[in-house]
Amino acid sequence: MSELIAKTAIDRRMAEIVGPVIEGMGFELVRVRLMSSTKSKTLQIMAERPEGGIEVDECAEISTAVSAILDVEDPIEDEYTLEVSSPGIDRPLTRLKDFATFEGYEAKIETTEMIDGRRRFKGVLAGVEGDEVLLTLDETGEEVTIGLNFDWLSDAKLVLTDELIREMLRQRKANGAIDETQFDDIETDDGSSED
Repeated sequence: MSELIAKTAIDRRMAEIVGPVIEGMGFELVRVRLMSSTKSKTLQIMAERPEGGIEVDECAEISTAVSAILDVEDPIEDEYTLEVSSPGIDRPLTRLKDFATFEGYEAKIETTEMIDGRRRFKGVLAGVEGDEVLLTLDETGEEVTIGLNFDWLSDAKLVLTDELIREMLRQRKANGAIDETQFDDIETDDGSSED
């Protein structure tokens, strides 16, 4: 399992417990994190369908199933809040396939070790080659594509851009998740309206 899905030992333990439940329901585990503040703990689980996307009622179904197994296994000593959600638009990239799926979109990537004097990279995803994530960087006006071994990555996420938002809305509309009849026409600055 990738550290991007589950970083710490407790996160990995949670993934071992909830992963099979989520997969058995036809979804994929994207990320699990047990986050602690001074007053509370939150177990955050991100999941989606294999082809991408997840609806609110599906998150509720996962939450119910995961709650049942966590009650039996009881891996967290203190009280905690369970939060099941979609990865969101500016989603974390946690699996090698994510870097291929979102090829052409901007991402921020951090590595565990210094590479050429840096650990943070921001550029356009250029797919994958073997076990390397390809990233096109704009280095002083010149585009350079580099390969980062997937195992070197400590964090990666999409950058929220207008292009990404448009594509996600287009996909939701194509999948029937957005019913345009529920919205008013958009009025433009010149007074005309668009559907």
